[in-house]
Amino acid sequence: MASPVSIKNHHREQRLFQRRMLIATVIILLCAITLGSRLVLLQIIRHDYYLELSQGNRARIEPIPANRGLILDRNGKVLAENQAAYQLELVREQVPDLTGTLTGLAALRLIPDDEIEDIRRLVKSRRGFEGVPIRLRMSEEEIARFAVHRHQFPGVDIRTRLTRFYPQGELGVHALGYVAAIGEQDLTRIDRSAYAGTTLIGKLGVESAREKELHGTNGFREVLVNAQGRSVQKQGGLAPDLRSRAPKAGSDLILSIDLAAQQAAEEGLKGRRGAVVALDPDNGDVLVLASHPGFDPSLFGRGLTREEYTHLSTDTDRPLFNRALRGTYPPGSTVKPVIALAGLRYGAITPEEHIICPGIWFLRGYAKPFREGKSGRHGAMDMENAIAHSCDVYFYELAHRLEVDHISEFLAPFGYGKPTGIDIKGELSGILPSRAWKKQRYKNPAEKVWFPGETVNFGVGQGYLTVTPMEQAHMVATIASRGRSFKPRLVTGLKDPESGQMSIIPPLRLPDVEGIPEKDWDHVFAGMMGTIQRGTAAQAAANMSHTAYTVAGKTGTAQVVSIAANEKLDMKLEERQRDHSWFIAFAPVEAPRIALVVLVENGGFGAAAAAPIARKVLDAYLLPRGFGTPPAAAAAAPAAPASAPAPAPAKVPPARAKSPKKP
Repeated sequence: MASPVSIKNHHREQRLFQRRMLIATVIILLCAITLGSRLVLLQIIRHDYYLELSQGNRARIEPIPANRGLILDRNGKVLAENQAAYQLELVREQVPDLTGTLTGLAALRLIPDDEIEDIRRLVKSRRGFEGVPIRLRMSEEEIARFAVHRHQFPGVDIRTRLTRFYPQGELGVHALGYVAAIGEQDLTRIDRSAYAGTTLIGKLGVESAREKELHGTNGFREVLVNAQGRSVQKQGGLAPDLRSRAPKAGSDLILSIDLAAQQAAEEGLKGRRGAVVALDPDNGDVLVLASHPGFDPSLFGRGLTREEYTHLSTDTDRPLFNRALRGTYPPGSTVKPVIALAGLRYGAITPEEHIICPGIWFLRGYAKPFREGKSGRHGAMDMENAIAHSCDVYFYELAHRLEVDHISEFLAPFGYGKPTGIDIKGELSGILPSRAWKKQRYKNPAEKVWFPGETVNFGVGQGYLTVTPMEQAHMVATIASRGRSFKPRLVTGLKDPESGQMSIIPPLRLPDVEGIPEKDWDHVFAGMMGTIQRGTAAQAAANMSHTAYTVAGKTGTAQVVSIAANEKLDMKLEERQRDHSWFIAFAPVEAPRIALVVLVENGGFGAAAAAPIARKVLDAYLLPRGFGTPPAAAAAAPAAPASAPAPAPAKVPPARAKSPKKP
């Protein structure tokens, strides 16, 4: 009989079970130790770190925008300041349906229908947690309309912000510029973290050029929020330790602009298109920078509708165009004082030499004559009387003797043909022609040739020569200071709003115009004084020669359309085809404090349209404040008829020392 077989080994099973229990116990102990260690790390060792992280989960950082710096004129009068306003802001991460939200706001007439897509792109370009302004400066009616429907728009709320306000309205807008909402292009060039909470940024003028100083430094504060992102408050021991940092306001800008003179310029230009630029010859300070028509910069601060912007940008009078810095025009006869200096410098003429003016001048080889202007025949003219009476025949002959390259070479140090370098963006330059310029400008070989007749036109400020009003003002300031030159500037200082400490910006001296003796300056000064006393501006600016200050000036008329030899100069033309009117001046002659240029587009003869505006600006700047225009001490004599003998030249005050005045 076979022996029984053992199927189950209890002893081995027991040992296996004990071994498994031991392994499981070790694993459990290791897990417990690991978990305990982790708890110690989280709860004890790194308690402060994770407490700060948990605090961040229930606290939201809100930026505190800094106050934008003020802009003041040279006498401390406010040109740009800040005002509280209500604006509509949207936080993208809190909006469930962005397109639907914007459509609903448009239905309530809170944003324009045609700007929904632009606003959507702007919101998408910003970080999700940032508040993006979608409507600036809301009216009380709009605030009430939104409040009724607020529950329908999660993530959209009304915020109180500071916005830009210009108390002088349009005054000086092309110098000040404006601020507008930060756009997509702005985001590509700014530090987003530095502009968190900021809704506006400078776009033009000093608002843009000095954006860094005006903006300041934003602050922040932590705000306790609930799960829906709404701010809540905790009291007593539950109150969290929330951080904050106060913002630092931007610096105040001190401009060189004189508000009274700026007002006089813009009032004089009212109803016209043109520009006025005035500089201090001793340091380059821009006393007046006016371009008319202008626009209200506050419109951009509150947010222009597409219809409003289209109206501004398509207006035939071009209110957005800065004529003072970007308008290029033939200078007409205002260039004659520099041509006269060139004639003396190169020995082409002497001050005493007389040139007979029969009212017409012929160039050998040219069938078409070069005619005198409105004044007709002048008879025998020396240099001073040729400047005073703006004798074209005299300067036709002088330009022909000089030739184009000598004229171009001499005009360059006066600033022609290049930007002046004023401390705001957007400046263009005129054209200073020469033989080399024409060869480079044209492709056709026949057009590359410089003709003698073009030199003749050059001598009276016509032809290829063009200037901006700023370039021309720089030239006048250089003449007034007898060759000293400064870079024009609008900003003369910065002021810390907290400490009140001023930081003065020194003027920048440019290379002087050298090689001109004092006697040559005297002859040109005498001719320009004669313009006011007995010449082309004598009747239009009769009271400008009163005893309060002495003035040297020059009228100019620049043709817009050419006139055939058999046509009359006073023919009737469409308003926009009429000649441009120029007037340049500086005063007082013995120690010039202001050099200015007035341009009136299609204004006709310079003495009629531009000279009276110049007189208003000079009075506003040079006469005591509150002192009206004084009566003339003696009526200035009218311009002498063509057949009368030339009057005696004006007496020129002695030249002052060439030491720049402190800014």
